[in-house]
Amino acid sequence: MTADANDVSAMINERLPPFSKHLGIRVLLATPDRVIAEMDVKPEYCTTPPTIHGGAVMAFADTLGAVATIVNLREGQGTTTLESKTNFVSPAPAGDTVRGETTPIHRGRRTQVWQTRITNGAGKLVAVVTQTQMVL
Repeated sequence: MTADANDVSAMINERLPPFSKHLGIRVLLATPDRVIAEMDVKPEYCTTPPTIHGGAVMAFADTLGAVATIVNLREGQGTTTLESKTNFVSPAPAGDTVRGETTPIHRGRRTQVWQTRITNGAGKLVAVVTQTQMVL
Protein backbone atom coordinates (compact mmCIF):
# COMPACT_ATOMS: atom_id res chain seq x y z
CA MET A 1 0.00 0.00 0.00
CA THR A 2 1.39 3.38 -0.97
CA ALA A 3 1.26 6.27 1.48
CA ASP A 4 -1.12 9.10 0.61
CA ALA A 5 0.00 12.70 1.11
CA ASN A 6 -2.97 13.20 3.46
CA ASP A 7 -2.32 9.99 5.46
CA VAL A 8 -2.25 10.72 9.17
CA SER A 9 -2.25 7.09 10.37
CA ALA A 10 0.88 7.42 12.56
CA MET A 11 -0.65 10.32 14.49
CA ILE A 12 -3.99 8.49 14.77
CA ASN A 13 -2.34 5.32 16.13
CA GLU A 14 -0.62 7.36 18.84
CA ARG A 15 -3.91 8.97 19.86
CA LEU A 16 -6.24 5.96 19.79
CA PRO A 17 -8.34 5.73 22.97
CA PRO A 18 -7.47 3.03 25.54
CA PHE A 19 -10.18 0.56 24.45
CA SER A 20 -9.07 0.69 20.81
CA LYS A 21 -5.46 0.18 21.89
CA HIS A 22 -6.58 -2.74 24.09
CA LEU A 23 -8.17 -4.34 21.01
CA GLY A 24 -4.86 -3.92 19.18
CA ILE A 25 -6.34 -1.90 16.33
CA ARG A 26 -3.67 -0.77 13.88
CA VAL A 27 -4.59 2.05 11.53
CA LEU A 28 -2.72 1.49 8.26
CA LEU A 29 -4.15 4.41 6.28
CA ALA A 30 -6.20 7.41 7.38
CA THR A 31 -7.20 9.96 4.75
CA PRO A 32 -10.35 12.07 4.35
CA ASP A 33 -11.71 9.51 1.87
CA ARG A 34 -10.63 6.18 3.34
CA VAL A 35 -9.49 4.51 6.54
CA ILE A 36 -7.91 1.05 6.54
CA ALA A 37 -7.02 -0.83 9.71
CA GLU A 38 -6.33 -4.32 11.02
CA MET A 39 -7.04 -6.18 14.23
CA ASP A 40 -5.90 -9.64 15.31
CA VAL A 41 -8.68 -12.03 16.31
CA LYS A 42 -7.49 -12.99 19.78
CA PRO A 43 -9.18 -15.90 21.62
CA GLU A 44 -10.48 -13.48 24.27
CA TYR A 45 -12.41 -11.61 21.52
CA CYS A 46 -14.21 -14.79 20.43
CA THR A 47 -17.42 -16.63 21.03
CA THR A 48 -18.03 -20.42 20.81
CA PRO A 49 -16.83 -21.89 18.47
CA PRO A 50 -13.74 -19.65 18.58
CA THR A 51 -14.71 -17.03 16.00
CA ILE A 52 -14.76 -13.28 16.44
CA HIS A 53 -17.60 -12.03 18.66
CA GLY A 54 -20.05 -9.62 17.09
CA GLY A 55 -19.26 -7.03 19.75
CA ALA A 56 -15.58 -7.10 18.77
CA VAL A 57 -16.55 -6.60 15.11
CA MET A 58 -18.75 -3.66 16.06
CA ALA A 59 -16.09 -2.09 18.31
CA PHE A 60 -13.54 -2.38 15.49
CA ALA A 61 -15.91 -0.73 12.99
CA ASP A 62 -16.92 1.96 15.49
CA THR A 63 -13.28 2.95 15.94
CA LEU A 64 -12.78 3.16 12.17
CA GLY A 65 -15.90 5.30 11.68
CA ALA A 66 -14.73 7.66 14.43
CA VAL A 67 -11.24 7.89 12.93
CA ALA A 68 -12.73 8.62 9.49
CA THR A 69 -14.84 11.41 10.96
CA ILE A 70 -11.95 12.88 12.96
CA VAL A 71 -9.81 13.08 9.81
CA ASN A 72 -12.60 15.21 8.28
CA LEU A 73 -13.22 17.56 11.23
CA ARG A 74 -12.24 21.19 11.50
CA GLU A 75 -10.13 22.47 14.40
CA GLY A 76 -12.05 22.35 17.69
CA GLN A 77 -14.70 19.87 16.53
CA GLY A 78 -15.33 16.44 18.04
CA THR A 79 -17.50 13.43 17.24
CA THR A 80 -19.64 10.73 18.80
CA THR A 81 -21.50 7.76 17.36
CA LEU A 82 -25.24 8.31 16.85
CA GLU A 83 -26.19 5.04 15.18
CA SER A 84 -24.60 1.85 13.94
CA LYS A 85 -25.98 -1.09 11.97
CA THR A 86 -24.06 -4.29 11.37
CA ASN A 87 -24.71 -7.08 8.88
CA PHE A 88 -22.73 -10.20 9.82
CA VAL A 89 -21.82 -12.31 6.80
CA SER A 90 -19.18 -14.90 7.74
CA PRO A 91 -16.85 -15.76 10.64
CA ALA A 92 -13.23 -14.94 11.31
CA PRO A 93 -11.53 -17.60 13.45
CA ALA A 94 -9.28 -17.01 16.43
CA GLY A 95 -5.74 -16.43 15.21
CA ASP A 96 -6.89 -14.66 12.04
CA THR A 97 -6.49 -10.96 11.29
CA VAL A 98 -9.47 -8.88 10.20
CA ARG A 99 -9.11 -5.83 7.98
CA GLY A 100 -11.57 -2.97 7.84
CA GLU A 101 -11.95 -0.40 5.10
CA THR A 102 -14.12 2.62 5.83
CA THR A 103 -15.45 4.93 3.12
CA PRO A 104 -17.87 7.87 3.24
CA ILE A 105 -21.53 7.76 2.35
CA HIS A 106 -22.25 11.32 3.57
CA ARG A 107 -20.05 14.05 5.03
CA GLY A 108 -22.21 16.92 6.24
CA ARG A 109 -21.76 19.77 8.72
CA ARG A 110 -23.73 17.99 11.49
CA THR A 111 -23.44 14.30 10.65
CA GLN A 112 -21.22 11.96 8.72
CA VAL A 113 -22.21 8.47 7.56
CA TRP A 114 -19.56 5.80 6.96
CA GLN A 115 -19.57 2.25 5.64
CA THR A 116 -16.99 -0.21 6.91
CA ARG A 117 -16.37 -3.51 5.13
CA ILE A 118 -14.56 -6.03 7.32
CA THR A 119 -12.82 -9.03 5.76
CA ASN A 120 -10.92 -11.99 7.18
CA GLY A 121 -7.35 -12.96 6.32
CA ALA A 122 -8.53 -14.82 3.21
CA GLY A 123 -10.32 -11.70 1.99
CA LYS A 124 -13.81 -13.09 2.66
CA LEU A 125 -16.41 -10.57 3.84
CA VAL A 126 -17.07 -10.84 7.59
CA ALA A 127 -19.39 -7.86 8.11
CA VAL A 128 -20.64 -4.59 6.69
CA VAL A 129 -21.23 -1.77 9.16
CA THR A 130 -23.03 1.49 8.40
CA GLN A 131 -22.49 4.14 11.04
CA THR A 132 -23.65 7.70 11.64
CA GLN A 133 -21.31 10.04 13.51
CA MET A 134 -22.50 13.35 14.96
CA VAL A 135 -20.15 16.30 14.57
CA LEU A 136 -19.78 18.14 17.88
